[in-house]
Amino acid sequence: METVVVRDSAIMSGAPTFRGTRVLVRTLFDYIEAGYSLERFLAGFPTVSREQALQALEEAKEFLLASD
Repeated sequence: METVVVRDSAIMSGAPTFRGTRVLVRTLFDYIEAGYSLERFLAGFPTVSREQALQALEEAKEFLLASD
């Protein structure tokens, strides 16, 4: 499965974004940190699908829980 998070120096100065969008992945984490729901994030950023958001969270979880 292809990652939904990409870095491209031509898009948002190379900050991680959702594939095919200009939406920063950081924005998803900012919404969650502020106590907003996934639904509220998706309503504000309709170019990001629910599947993309869930996959980004899963990729972050896998990265954080990976054993050395």
